[in-house]
Amino acid sequence: MYDFLTFQNFITPKVLILFYYIGVFFLPVLLWVYKEKVRFLYKAYRSKNKLKLLLYLFLVFLMMQLFWRMMFEMLIGYFDMHNYLYEMVKNKHN
Repeated sequence: MYDFLTFQNFITPKVLILFYYIGVFFLPVLLWVYKEKVRFLYKAYRSKNKLKLLLYLFLVFLMMQLFWRMMFEMLIGYFDMHNYLYEMVKNKHN
């Protein structure tokens, strides 16, 4: 219980992976819910530019997913380094 209260083992890679997958599936649903906000862009373009708009929105979606993945990879690496350094210091003092 003390490790939990002192944040020494609070965030584990399993928790980060869980939140990663929640975000991966939640973000597209959120975009689908708010598609009405983008619909005015779709109507504003003439028919020959609608394909360009859809391609642009698809690329934005892909970049958002890539950013989400990179953010969680960095967090997992950071907390792994923290745990490794904590174990090194703990073993050095024993």
